[in-house]
Amino acid sequence: MWIWLVLLYGVLKGVREIVKKKALEQNSTIEVLFMYTFLSFAIVLPTAKQAMGVEPRLYFYIAMKSFVIFLAWMCSFYAIKRMPISLYGVLDLSRVLFATLLGVIVLQETLGGPQLIGLLFVSAGLLFLKYKPKSLREAGTLAGEKVEAKVVVMAFLSCLFNAFSGLLDKLLMREITSSQLQFWYLLFLVLFYLAFILISRTPVNWKRAVCNKWVWLLSLLIVIADRALFVANGMEGSKVTVMTLLKQAGCVVTILAGRILFREKNTGHKLVCAAIIVAGIVIGVM
Repeated sequence: MWIWLVLLYGVLKGVREIVKKKALEQNSTIEVLFMYTFLSFAIVLPTAKQAMGVEPRLYFYIAMKSFVIFLAWMCSFYAIKRMPISLYGVLDLSRVLFATLLGVIVLQETLGGPQLIGLLFVSAGLLFLKYKPKSLREAGTLAGEKVEAKVVVMAFLSCLFNAFSGLLDKLLMREITSSQLQFWYLLFLVLFYLAFILISRTPVNWKRAVCNKWVWLLSLLIVIADRALFVANGMEGSKVTVMTLLKQAGCVVTILAGRILFREKNTGHKLVCAAIIVAGIVIGVM
C-alpha cells in the first residue's frame, strides 16, 4: 500500500509543478507561496483536534522541517519561474541522489544490488542532460535549453532541501501521526512566509493572489499529496531510499506538459533522459 501512496504523491507532484508555473504567470513568487500555503493550512484546519497531543520536544523538529521546506520552495519557485518546466522536472530527479545519501548515512539503510543499479541509471539520465548529442550541444545549455547557472544551482538546492525534508518526515512519523505532522508543519510554514514578508517588507497584491485560481488548485493538490506521503512514511517497511525513487514518477508529466502547454523544445531528448531515470526507478524498487 505504501508504494501506491508514494506513486500517487509522485504523479500529483508532477501536476503541481505545472500548476506552479501557471500560478507564477499571474503573481510574484512570495504571493503564490504565502497564499497557497495559507489556503492549504485552512483546508486542514478542521483536523486541529486530531493534531493535538504532540510532545513539546517534537515541535522543534516539525519547525525545522517547515523551515527546510520554506527554503526548498523559495529555491524551486525561483527556478520554475525562470526555466522550462520540462527541464526543471528532469533536474528535480537529482533529489534521489541526495535522499539516498541521507538515508544511508543517517538512517543506516542498506542498498542492495537493484538499488545501486537504479541509482547508476538515475545518475546517467541526469548527466545526459548536459552531455547531449551534437545537434543539441551549445555553450550554457541543458538539453538544448539556455539556462543561467544560478537558476540551475537554485534547482539543485531545492532538491537538497527536499531530500532533507523527506528524511525528517521519516523520523517524525515514528512518533506522531500524519494529521499532526501536516497540521503543524503547514502552520509553521505560514508563519515563516509571513515573517519573511514583514521583515523584508515585500509588497504583496493580496486581491490578485486570492483571485488566482491556480493558487487554489495548488493548495488542494499539496494537501492530498502530502497526506498520502505522510501516511506512507508511517507504514512499517517503507524505506526512504525506495520512496525517493518512487516520488520521481511525475517527471514525465512535467515533460509532456512542457511540450503541450508551454510549447517547450527538445522534448525528445528530455524524454530519453527521463526514460533512463525511470528505468533506474523501476530497477530500484524490484
